Amino acid sequence: QVHVVESGGGLVQTGGSLRLSCAASGIPFSVRMMYWHRQAPGKEREWVAFISSSEHTNYRDSVKGRFTISRDNAKNTVYLQMNSLKPEDTAVYYCNTVPMMPWGQGTQVTVSS
Repeated sequence: QVHVVESGGGLVQTGGSLRLSCAASGIPFSVRMMYWHRQAPGKEREWVAFISSSEHTNYRDSVKGRFTISRDNAKNTVYLQMNSLKPEDTAVYYCNTVPMMPWGQGTQVTVSS
């Protein structure tokens, strides 16, 4: 069965850190580019970061220097280390791949000011 399970979200103060995890199953994980996306209240879902099978990474401008994406192919898991969090990072965070899988339930990240 193809699905993802995101975890690791929570409530933190501005400047805090969180590490998100996404466990994927039912796909050839090691050869897939993996993405983190987020959706803030009232806004469209947007991509945050991706990591290729060769571990090339890229980030949207607003998170560069603060977020780090990584992967563990032995665990079929992709991570998002988020540092120096800001209130505008508040959103539900999701992971996915290409071709896309069914969206998971996401994990809520709330950054208080």
